[in-house]
Amino acid sequence: MQYRVNPKNGDRLSQLGLGCMRFPKSEEETRKMIVQAVKDGVNYFDTAYIYSGSEETLGKIVKEEGLRDKIFIATKLPPYLVKKPEDLDKIFHTQLERLQTDYIDYYFMHMLTDELTWERLKGLGICEWIAQKKESGQIRNIGFSYHGGKEEFIKIIDAYDWEFCMIQYNYFDEHKQAGRSGLEYAHAKGLPVMIMEPLRGGKLVTKLPQKVYETFREADANRSPAEWALRWVWNHKEVTVVLSGMNSMQMLEENVYTASQAKAGQMSKEELALFRKVSDILDRSIKVACTACGYCMPCPRGVDIPTCFAVYNDMSVEGKWASVKNYLMQTSIKKEPHNASLCVDCGKCEQHCPQNIEIRKELKNVKRALEGIYYKPARVLIKKFFKF
Repeated sequence: MQYRVNPKNGDRLSQLGLGCMRFPKSEEETRKMIVQAVKDGVNYFDTAYIYSGSEETLGKIVKEEGLRDKIFIATKLPPYLVKKPEDLDKIFHTQLERLQTDYIDYYFMHMLTDELTWERLKGLGICEWIAQKKESGQIRNIGFSYHGGKEEFIKIIDAYDWEFCMIQYNYFDEHKQAGRSGLEYAHAKGLPVMIMEPLRGGKLVTKLPQKVYETFREADANRSPAEWALRWVWNHKEVTVVLSGMNSMQMLEENVYTASQAKAGQMSKEELALFRKVSDILDRSIKVACTACGYCMPCPRGVDIPTCFAVYNDMSVEGKWASVKNYLMQTSIKKEPHNASLCVDCGKCEQHCPQNIEIRKELKNVKRALEGIYYKPARVLIKKFFKF
């Protein structure tokens, strides 16, 4: 296993982390995998309050196997369940009990959607609460995970003295969500950056165009699509830990092998050219030739145009219903929504688009594809649950 150093505190973190959202079906299999992962050098384990049974299972196995002092545990606070100041301690103490520990190494604000969500938490005393937990040693490092556009990511980064963050990043999403520019911005601020979805939930392994598989097979190196994708992420010096939701010993073995080989800046010119070829193939399957440059922003009505187009384009890989879910999460489940149907045809965006995209026309296509008859009821129900 190779390690990357947290510049904030000197922690040596395994560059492969185990994402604990989907453990194997049986506790026995999960135990074997966790124990083997630690033997293989994995020392970063990521779970969350809302991952059903995950914290309890991880805590039990770590306690019984005597692994606590060998690993870093990361877990997450769900902002939408914090309605009053007392909820902070209630949720946190529940997590400590589940994990059978008296401290959390890396504690996330889970899926901060925009700066307004953070401002709401500040109004409930979150900054003072964090300071108290840090002083007591119950929280060692504080950060946030993020899904959304680049502009809001930068705002959240600058809104607090964070100690780490987590973004979705892979070769398909290089210029989507926080993207490469967000990764580089966080790194420049001295933040360790944890990466989720390096394989897009397996879609960069099993749901690629046939031409992509053929392109990988033409390469000199004999690697699976998963190994290619992981090596691409680890090639970035700005990346600290890459999470993989491994749920079998075979997946663990394959990913540990790749993690033991891949280094930042290691990819050759030929290999990087391979990814440009793969990207060209994927780009030909997209619907809108948006490069997410952001020149069209800000929209007077609040539409997050690059994010709307990014989710719309992802339908070729994600499929219809996964794209609708992503669309809701990235544009609509916010205090101030940013979805396509907010467009009023003013045309200001098109005056600045270097790609000469018919943005108003394409936003109507986004609306038709992703804001069908179930969109408004789903948004109302989810927001009611979140109680914004």
